[in-house]
Amino acid sequence: MATRDERRGRPRAQPRSGANRPKRPLPPGERFFTPGATGLRKAVEQRSAAPMAFLFTQVPRWVVPVVMVVLLLTGFAVQNWLGGLAVLPVLAFVAWLAYLSWPSLKPGGKLMRVAMLTFLALMAAAKFGAFYGSSV
Repeated sequence: MATRDERRGRPRAQPRSGANRPKRPLPPGERFFTPGATGLRKAVEQRSAAPMAFLFTQVPRWVVPVVMVVLLLTGFAVQNWLGGLAVLPVLAFVAWLAYLSWPSLKPGGKLMRVAMLTFLALMAAAKFGAFYGSSV
């Protein structure tokens, strides 16, 4: 027996399970690796290819930003070394992305990344107690 939607000519809704849903394609672009890269840059780009492909295709888009915001807010809220520990993954992730995108950035973009990394490093250092002077 036909359902009401089938009688109206609408296709039947597909189940929302993750197994039937196609994976997201990688973002379009001219190149994935820096042309002519050698040494450390080439090694980092090649080792980063699998995690980036995993983040772009297997993990829902909202997971990485939500995790980064939660860790950063935890770093702001917790006033001891645990706050610094929460900021370190954010610092590492931003540094990783800044390193990978550095060759294609204009000076303004490079300045913003340096400012963000400096802010995160100083925040982590402050949470670990680097700026609390000791009285002699």
